Amino acid sequence: MINSLEKSLAEFIGTFALVLVATGSVNVNWSFLGSHDILGIAAACGIIVTLAVYSIGSISGAHINPAVTASLFVTGQIELKNTIYYIIAQLMGAICACLLLSYILPIDAGNMNLGTTALAAEVTFTAGVLIEAILTFMLVFTIFVVAIDSRTSTKYAGIIIGAIIFLDIVVGESLTGASMNPARTFGPAFVLGHWADHLVYWIGPIAGGIFASTFYTKIFTLKTDNRIDTI
Repeated sequence: MINSLEKSLAEFIGTFALVLVATGSVNVNWSFLGSHDILGIAAACGIIVTLAVYSIGSISGAHINPAVTASLFVTGQIELKNTIYYIIAQLMGAICACLLLSYILPIDAGNMNLGTTALAAEVTFTAGVLIEAILTFMLVFTIFVVAIDSRTSTKYAGIIIGAIIFLDIVVGESLTGASMNPARTFGPAFVLGHWADHLVYWIGPIAGGIFASTFYTKIFTLKTDNRIDTI
């Protein structure tokens, strides 16, 4: 039996890897290549999520995202204690990833911002919340279809979840940064003290994720086969 500490440690490592790759890919593009290659950033994020699902999925479920953990909690897929432990581990993993990036990347390399997510000039706070909610709805709905519902094989779950991450970022990166993950935004915000519109990246993803999980559970009569804490 895997205990809560082991699960939380897996979430820390998984979120650390996700944020390191997600924010690192943004910084490498801006600081060293002088461009903003959305396809490259989307591919990097999709691949690291796929790898996380297959590497730590059997330990913690590879939530690596407070919005996913909250969505599973409200539908009874994870208990309150582990929900709290997971979210703390995810936030700490994100902070540590950004602290490492701030150390290894040269300070004078362009306008290094640790991949901070920000709203485009034409996107309002309300629109940002809506965009993040829609993107996260798509992510969490996909997770429930391919990984939570026991009527579906989980064999290709990691690949499919990575694919929806890729597509979400292609669509939303230029608008909000396509975070879909409060921890991914919290890491660089904490290290750099950049809190502008920060609540967008908590309200939107958590609301969108909870709506997706509740919608799927009620409309499609979720069958879990006791897949507690897992993706």
